[in-house]
Amino acid sequence: MLSTSSTSATTGGARHPSLRLPLAILTALGIAACSPPESTDPEATSETPAAEASAAMEETASAMETAVDEAAGDAMDAMEEGMDAAMGAAALATVLAAQPEEVQARFVYRHPAETLAFFGIEPGMTVLEALPGGGWYSKILAPYLGTEGTLVGVDYDKSMFPLFGFMSDEQLAAKETWPEDWTETARGWFDTPVASIDAAQFGAMPAEAAGTLDAALFIRALHNMARFEDQGGFLTSAMAEVYTALKPGGVVGVVQHMAPEDAPDDWASGANGYLKKSFVIATLTDAGFELVDESSINENPNDQPTTEDRVWRLPPTLSGSKDNPELAAERTAIGESTRMTLKFRKPA
Repeated sequence: MLSTSSTSATTGGARHPSLRLPLAILTALGIAACSPPESTDPEATSETPAAEASAAMEETASAMETAVDEAAGDAMDAMEEGMDAAMGAAALATVLAAQPEEVQARFVYRHPAETLAFFGIEPGMTVLEALPGGGWYSKILAPYLGTEGTLVGVDYDKSMFPLFGFMSDEQLAAKETWPEDWTETARGWFDTPVASIDAAQFGAMPAEAAGTLDAALFIRALHNMARFEDQGGFLTSAMAEVYTALKPGGVVGVVQHMAPEDAPDDWASGANGYLKKSFVIATLTDAGFELVDESSINENPNDQPTTEDRVWRLPPTLSGSKDNPELAAERTAIGESTRMTLKFRKPA
């Protein structure tokens, strides 16, 4: 697992389980050797020194047996966790290696292996992916989650789309059947067995989804809900629905275009793609989630947006520069946007 905010388990921290056995034995021996008899009155007990020594030895042997059992159990748990992690990493590496070249070209900016590891996504989980669209992450998640897992694509609340102002009546009408249409399309992306695939829309999450999710991923998906929050409470209601759908202890993973903290709030409203980290943290903690960790794995120091900039000026969109090769090259050199990576958890 690669996380710039994590501390290596090999420096500091808890002792290895194998070191607990001698410590437990020494402790038990010390207790047995140093504990005085219950009474020093020779008339108060008929125990002989030999009997006392025998009792102490039995106590020491019992402590040793308990220590051995605990150490063996801890070692086995650690071994199983390590094997699961290694198998998961190998499975994800296989999936990523199978992606088309144009998808792999984005790994340098999107870091899918590091990002999914940071969020703790594992095979067999039930995972919500917000705004899955054409499936950039879906095509990684579905095979990685495997046949024991479930991927649930969730689109924006359909009542939010007219607010964009550029969608045709036909496009808006298509949102009425989006869950069925996306599910069919997504299943057609794969010719080998993958996770179960389902879909829903914010504002209409099914009641039976309550308490079923292991994780919910919002990867570059929050800004439009924040942009239209005042016109429909879309971000607040989506967070409430996700809170209900997650199991206790379930994870919310956020990757979001990141605005400078000193940027004007009206510019960092989401309309330009960028949100402030402080705003995102406040939004999710107000919804009841706990901030667990954050990482710089998706930050790009070359992206220093100003109030004149929109996120779509950068690759892969290159808005406003497609007819200007020099400007397009300049923006391509910047790379994709700088992004916060935040891990939240629903309290257990």
